[in-house]
Order: sequence, then structure tokens, then C-alpha cells
Amino acid sequence: MDLARLYAEIDAQGPLPPVSQWHPPFCGDIDMRIRPDGTWFYNGSPIERAAMVRLFAGILRRVGDSYFLVTPVEKVGITVDNVPFIAVEMTEENGALTFRTNVGDTVTADAAHPLRFETGADGFRPYILVRNGLEARLSRPLAQDLVTLGEVATHDGELWFGIVSAGLFFPVIPAAQL
Repeated sequence: MDLARLYAEIDAQGPLPPVSQWHPPFCGDIDMRIRPDGTWFYNGSPIERAAMVRLFAGILRRVGDSYFLVTPVEKVGITVDNVPFIAVEMTEENGALTFRTNVGDTVTADAAHPLRFETGADGFRPYILVRNGLEARLSRPLAQDLVTLGEVATHDGELWFGIVSAGLFFPVIPAAQL
């Protein structure tokens, strides 16, 4: 699929609805799942139309560890295996890193949209806050590109390896552990 055409299609759908202002009653859970690779499923089948995924992503709300699709009249629970979005594109301009997600959100890593990192036996996983508590995990190629931009700096009195964006240092791992 042509990514430029897909992003133009997503952008043409306009601004997101004011989900945070809607407080309808809970109507139960539905069989919708977002897999760790960012694929949305309904009743066990992948949702293949990008416009439908973007529509659902636009009415997604997180409350604690739970996720809901919210309209002005109803709220239904869905399952999210990791986080709902995947960052699939990264650009750097004037010292700021900007990410585009698989559902068309564009966000710059800054104080309002921090990067966070999980490290463990299975490796390094970077995330960025997109909107209203909803995060995107960076795709593996983006994670690899991000690491090449890392630098060592002092954070809380210690040397850390981290990422700088919009003048902020986002610590990844203590430099002594590199």
C-alpha cells in the first residue's frame, strides 16, 4: 500500500472528536482487540479498512488500564494487548523528534508527549504518549533509528544514555549499564 496515499486519506478525515467530554453509560464489552503489532480485530477478524481503524482510534479512551470506545451515547470496553498505536515514521527537525502513528496521529516528543522506555531480558521498547493517556510503541525499525540518536548526559546526578527532543532529555538506561 502507498503510505503517502494512506496518510493523506487519514488526514482528510479531520480533527478528532471531543471524547474526553463525553460521559455516557457503560454498555458492556465487545469483541474488539488491538494486537501488539497494532492490528485491530473485530470478532476475530482483522479490520482492514484504514478509515475504519482511524474512526475507532478517534473514539478510543483509556481509563486506568482499561480501554473503551466512547460515543456521546455509549461506552464499550475493548481489549488492548499492549498499547493501541504503533509509531511508524519519525522525522527530526530543529532538535525535535516527531512521530506519525499507524492511525495518523502526529506527535512531537516533548513535555506534553514524553518518551518512555522499557528495558528487560527481551530488549528495549520505546513508547510515546500520543493523547489522553494513549500511547504508541515505536516500531522496531524506529526503535533502532532512535538508539542511533542517543547520547550520554547527566540525569538526577548520574550519567544516563538517553534521547534528546525539543530540548528535553528522556533517559533510557544508566550509562554504566551500556
